[in-house]
Amino acid sequence: MSTIQDNANNGFKKASRLENRFAELKKQNRPALVSYLTAGDPDAETSRRLLHGLPSAGVDIIELGMPFSDPMADGPAIQKAALRALENGQTQAKTLEMVRRFREENSTTPIVLMGYYNPIFCYGVERFLTDAALAGVDGLIVVDLPPEHDEELCQPAAQHGIDFIRLATPTTDAKRLPKVLSNTSGFIYYVSVAGVTGGSAPTPERLESAVAKLREHTDLPVAVGFGIRTAEQAATIGRYSDAVVVGSALVDCIENASTPDEAVERVHGLVSELAESVRTCRTESELQAC
Repeated sequence: MSTIQDNANNGFKKASRLENRFAELKKQNRPALVSYLTAGDPDAETSRRLLHGLPSAGVDIIELGMPFSDPMADGPAIQKAALRALENGQTQAKTLEMVRRFREENSTTPIVLMGYYNPIFCYGVERFLTDAALAGVDGLIVVDLPPEHDEELCQPAAQHGIDFIRLATPTTDAKRLPKVLSNTSGFIYYVSVAGVTGGSAPTPERLESAVAKLREHTDLPVAVGFGIRTAEQAATIGRYSDAVVVGSALVDCIENASTPDEAVERVHGLVSELAESVRTCRTESELQAC
């Protein structure tokens, strides 16, 4: 594993899985495919099969949702997924155990836990971060904890070697952006639409301009998510972003499946289509410009 300069202590530290993955993909001149699934949806065993099969289906980075009863930033699909998981007994401890078991057979694919602060607070911040680091969690996206409260979770996460990934949105103005980017690591998640997950597809021209402006303020990889449902959309956005995030479309595959086997087949099938699209999305001129 490569090393990078640690500015905090003028020493060296191992590059994280996220840093290594983005470095690998930069050499390949292609964006990452990031998939989102809710831990424990539709049940523990099916969720385990879904998670473990994502890398071979083509996923580069995994976002694993921590189920919460009031997911205010999520649309109907992910809200229902969280409720299915909770009704089937999914807990924070079980989500961390899923990651630990995944790490027994996969030590390279980054896993980012995404969710809300309430379940982490109830679990206990220090206990959660200790258990998450031991399980093999690489990053956190906590959508309801703004940078004004970095001392609550963001800064302690860094001390445990866990990246804290922040969201930027179409309404994040130039005055607010530096605050959003402060203490952010791993990558920056650009929310492509003003709304909740699973919303309408973003306009490519507007998105490309927004990503270009964001790059003027950060060297972190830029991932684009919310509203991306098809291989065609993923290919379009992958031409100018460092990562494409797909969530609700995969969660819909689970909801619409008649059996667990069908859910696994549908999810991994769509992932394979998306993976092929991001691997071949850039023209020769675009590759040279990256």
